Amino acid sequence: MVLAYLLLHNTTVFAHTGGHYHKGDNIVLNTWRLKSGEIVKGNFSFARDNKIYLEQEEGLIIPVSIEDLNIHDQKLANFRINKFSAVNTVTIDNNHYYGSDLNKYILLSILLISILVLITLKKPIFHNYTLNPIMRLASIGFLFMFSVFIACKKSTTSTPTSTSNSPVNPIEIVIPKTNTLFIDSAFTAFKPAISTTWDNTYFYISSNGIPNHKMMIGITNWQQQVPITQPYNGTNSWAIPLQPVYASVPLSTKTNLMKGAVAVAVNGIPIFNALNNRGEDSYKIGELDTWGGHCGKADDYHYHTAPLHLSTVNGLKPIAFALDGFPVYGVKEPDGSTMIELDSSHGHTGKNGIYHYHGTIDYPYVIGALKGKVTLDPATTAPENQVIPQAFTKPVRPATNPLNGAAITDFTAVGTNGYLLTYKIGSKNGSVKYSWDSNNKFTYILTDTEGNATTSSYQR
Repeated sequence: MVLAYLLLHNTTVFAHTGGHYHKGDNIVLNTWRLKSGEIVKGNFSFARDNKIYLEQEEGLIIPVSIEDLNIHDQKLANFRINKFSAVNTVTIDNNHYYGSDLNKYILLSILLISILVLITLKKPIFHNYTLNPIMRLASIGFLFMFSVFIACKKSTTSTPTSTSNSPVNPIEIVIPKTNTLFIDSAFTAFKPAISTTWDNTYFYISSNGIPNHKMMIGITNWQQQVPITQPYNGTNSWAIPLQPVYASVPLSTKTNLMKGAVAVAVNGIPIFNALNNRGEDSYKIGELDTWGGHCGKADDYHYHTAPLHLSTVNGLKPIAFALDGFPVYGVKEPDGSTMIELDSSHGHTGKNGIYHYHGTIDYPYVIGALKGKVTLDPATTAPENQVIPQAFTKPVRPATNPLNGAAITDFTAVGTNGYLLTYKIGSKNGSVKYSWDSNNKFTYILTDTEGNATTSSYQR
């Protein structure tokens, strides 16, 4: 009875979370909601440094910052922390963890063992010390079992749930560094219009921001912007990290990254969020051309959907690389097989064990959330935050306004440094003819649907 009491009482003192959750075990994982709207599933394991660590399937443990949780789940996290801290009352001694009442139980157990030894003597105490062989064996067995029990309890408390201690590090998946020749091979077909180089950290892409296909045709919601060359070179080149690292929580493009690029196409053109800076699907509201692109306020051409047409040139190679380092493929797997189911980030782990995204004709088109860790520009805030490093530009001319009812009907090159864009409002035509010289002087001739022409020049 005494032994049963000890076992039961010690179990309470050393209560701790543990175990792993495997697919097929019908384990229900708790749902945690972030301020960003994202959902993370996992069961509370321990806490440290204002983070909770959630255990997912197959023993994967991920950290989540408490301040990133919504108000309700912050309260739940603090409740869990306080609950497990109370259950796991611990003290530290030479980096080992023991229950606060352990010494009491050791002394009590020694007393119990002594009594058991004495009552199993074959003859009275101090007269003959010979033990009955069966009782001797039982006593030794008890001592062995008790030692194992104490050792086990000491082991189970080596990862406490108190926030004041230092538990073992959570499991991290190490991703192999990306082979630069693999990345470079995806851009090869578009050289020399673009150029590439790399160092130990990044793969760099230089381009002038003008693709080798027509642009602007098909836009029915036009801001009167037109594509001009951009200084994406030197220290202002696009940069793809060579060592991707999984983010603890993928950064959703529904509530983030509505400014700047999230990926770079293999023809050197940046790919922006499917949503514009007003949170609208650019494709669905008619802002994009036949190739999935349009121009921003700096007359900078970029895509908002997947440039799937690049697969006609690149075959089964990537059509882009995200700014977190992971490749973007077309509608086929890298081996040519049918694309398998995509996760909420719009990708999945390939047969090589490395994550990749896919371009599709449906929202979110390219990236639903950045799977890898990225650095955000501290000067920006969600939803109009952006990844750094990335290439930047600035306007040559003042920002233009939407031209209601205008549909772009044609776009052709004029000479080597100019274009003619034609649009229609109702049955009337208008145009923008523009060019630039070797000194980066830009000239725009705007002709409205009444035939009135206005000429303006700007120096970059």
